[in-house]
Amino acid sequence: MDVLQLDVSGRPQSWLSAKEAASLYANDGIAWTIGVPFIVLRGGIQRRTGMQSRLELHPIIAVRGSIPSRAWRQEPAISNPKLFARDRQVCAYCGGHFHVDELTREHIVPTSRGGQDTWMNCITACRNCNGRKGDRTLNELKWQLYYLPYKPSLHEDMILRGRRIVADQMDFLLASVPASSRLRG
Repeated sequence: MDVLQLDVSGRPQSWLSAKEAASLYANDGIAWTIGVPFIVLRGGIQRRTGMQSRLELHPIIAVRGSIPSRAWRQEPAISNPKLFARDRQVCAYCGGHFHVDELTREHIVPTSRGGQDTWMNCITACRNCNGRKGDRTLNELKWQLYYLPYKPSLHEDMILRGRRIVADQMDFLLASVPASSRLRG
């Protein structure tokens, strides 16, 4: 399980391993936390007290100070797993639901015709529809999309990264996801 790292203003930054989060706790790098501790790390026995050290990690931590914001970009990086998750593994051309092995990244405006590899020009398509479309446009084929593409927000992008997200993390991220997002349904 990973820990959701925020900056002190509450903006998501990245997903951390338990080891990375423990280092922040040990170095007094945590400003505040959200949620009930969900990972307990146990260490050695303290010589003076005879007690075993114990560190409880919260699912969401805000880090002190300014940190480089790798996650806070104007446009999240696109990848096939995130694209397929955004589109709920549904082909935008035929409307069928498919296993990820049967899906492709499809460019609405083909790259051979100047189309860009962006969230707004890419949709999920089954291999059959992608092959039938080829490098033609929707107008040439008289096709319509079953849904429109959109650029995910930072909070949606954190969900789309395919982590195992616990309830506290999902509640936090969904609170800032637009009501119209496919991730809500």
